[in-house]
Amino acid sequence: MSSTLEQKIPSIEAIEEGLAGQGYISSRQIATALFLAVRLGKPILVEGPAGTGKTELAKATAGFMNLPLIRMQCYEGLDESKALYEWKYGKQLLYTQLLRDKLGEQLREAATLDEALVRLDGVDDMFFSDRFLEPRPLLRALREPIGCVLLVDEVDKADEEFESFLLEILSDYQVSIPELGTQVAKVIPIVLLTSNNTRDLGDAMKRRCLHLHIGYPDARREERIVQTRVPHVQASLLRQLVHYVQNLRTQDLRKLPSVSETIDWARALILLNASQLEPELVHNTLNVLLKFEGDMSSAGKLVGEMTHQALRESSHGMAAK
Repeated sequence: MSSTLEQKIPSIEAIEEGLAGQGYISSRQIATALFLAVRLGKPILVEGPAGTGKTELAKATAGFMNLPLIRMQCYEGLDESKALYEWKYGKQLLYTQLLRDKLGEQLREAATLDEALVRLDGVDDMFFSDRFLEPRPLLRALREPIGCVLLVDEVDKADEEFESFLLEILSDYQVSIPELGTQVAKVIPIVLLTSNNTRDLGDAMKRRCLHLHIGYPDARREERIVQTRVPHVQASLLRQLVHYVQNLRTQDLRKLPSVSETIDWARALILLNASQLEPELVHNTLNVLLKFEGDMSSAGKLVGEMTHQALRESSHGMAAK
């Protein structure tokens, strides 16, 4: 790994401070994983529920390290051409039309068929050069002169064949392009692969990567996260809404509210000029936190009880401080 990148994060504490400066409240575990990834030159496989900050970690890392962020969104059917490189066929066709007359002259001047073929071979080499190459995210990451943060988002949505192809590139940080030869990373990128666990990844992928699980934060850390993203929220309301969400996650729901939805709820409550949680207010804004009708129906029956519980817990927490 480049010493330049190592100098940007001399310690785990420096990572925590750098991420915080980008509005990302890190746990010690997250900062340690990132520190080790840079030192060891290994990718990080970041798993956990949707909306817990996996993608934001890559963005914040690129921000505080002042590196380009290259994002590759995975999906079923993603193949090598979309991830690595493509040839600019339209541009090649245009150049072919422009050079048609010139090629005709060169071929007419050729004394033999072999000489004509040699001249055509030269033109073929020109058309399969960097001028006509369209780098996709993986090749762009290898070619970045100062390094980059490569985010392979939702890798669990890609096919197993693509997972194997990706693993091969991340093992040596190089790839072979038949027409251009081996492309070796100028600076090994910081690679974060995210997964929402929609399917199990292969053992080979897990062995190659450092593993990091980002789950739902505890109440104190969630308060800090929301306060960073919604600085105008009143302290008392902040404690109440976080306690409510924390309690809501203990219910048997199809989809638990994520941190991003807690942030959205805080913004919604501010827009409604709320000063504290009230059962009617919670009921009317429950659709910000929950995304399925069954969940809203189940949670709606407990709104009054859970609202009063959140008020009690937040007031006890304030008294303890």
